[in-house]
Amino acid sequence: MRLVLILLLLGVYGCSRDSATGIDVADALGGVPETGFARAMEPRTFSFPEDHYSHPDYRNEWWYLTGQLEDENGARFGYQLTFFRIALAPKATVRDSAWATRQLWMAHAALSDIDAQEHRHEQRFARAALGLAGQSRSPFRVWLEDWTLVGGEDGEFPWTLEVESDDFSLALTLTPERAPVLQGKDGLSQKSAEAGNASYYYSITRLETAGELRSGDLIHAVDGRSWLDREWSTSALGDDQIGWDWFSLQLSSGADLMLYRLRERAGGTDPHSAGSILSADDRRIGLGAGDFELDALRWWTSPDGARYPVAWRLRVPGEELDLRVEALLDDQEMRTSVSYWEGAVGVWPFAGGESIGRGYLEMTGY
Repeated sequence: MRLVLILLLLGVYGCSRDSATGIDVADALGGVPETGFARAMEPRTFSFPEDHYSHPDYRNEWWYLTGQLEDENGARFGYQLTFFRIALAPKATVRDSAWATRQLWMAHAALSDIDAQEHRHEQRFARAALGLAGQSRSPFRVWLEDWTLVGGEDGEFPWTLEVESDDFSLALTLTPERAPVLQGKDGLSQKSAEAGNASYYYSITRLETAGELRSGDLIHAVDGRSWLDREWSTSALGDDQIGWDWFSLQLSSGADLMLYRLRERAGGTDPHSAGSILSADDRRIGLGAGDFELDALRWWTSPDGARYPVAWRLRVPGEELDLRVEALLDDQEMRTSVSYWEGAVGVWPFAGGESIGRGYLEMTGY
């Protein structure tokens, strides 16, 4: 469901700002700012590795990676790396200038050191000019300055990611354990009632992950699993939607669960909330808003005053799932141009017992 961070670019480059967050999330994602962009109107045929590449006819696009890792001593970490592309106009510039571009890029990276109970994050912005940021072929590459996601000559895996910042670094190799799964209706993920308020959306729900990370001054050799989300769209939210709660969970049974609850301004759950379960034998089970239930169990208040539910009861009665999903570190708030919560979570049976999974949770609009 990853919609939130493109809002940062929209805010920095021209949207009106409110005093609390800098951006009104729903306003930024609603409607179409200029005619000429393509819109997600109906299902399409997906092709891989072609759809790993950029789709510049659409206004917004992202490559979104999250994962949980451990070192040989059992120290636990969560990470996020996201590249966002946003087009300011539907047609390419014709100005004779090395600075001329209609594309802007943003990247977010974060590392949650679970045992140390520390969360580090950084954001970057760049224009798609002078080689500062972009997405290229042969080899497949997404980059913003020296933060990179690189694959093979034709986009094939394994992919490698590299992030370097003052407080942390990541150098990881990603190899899929499962094929891409199309979300929504054959990859068309409808987010509100208006035609075109949708994205094209696929996930790779399990990628074997190994490499090295630095947390503060300490370097760790790590392995674990990651999750890739890919979406592109031009508009998504309706006027009555204010935010969302998005879950990506890898269960020890071999099943993977993605779902998002779109929240209405009046406090209810929007009927376009949805999700899916990918069973251990690769059957996709689609979920509508009426197929799952979410109840907040525990809240955490950030230093800036936002109050986030960091423990949940998640039920999918039709699949006999009754889960407790809880943050492994309460303060995983991304205090960037817009504050939101994105972090590593554990999964347990609601009735009690040993851990049965892990994943990531994103919360906006709080």
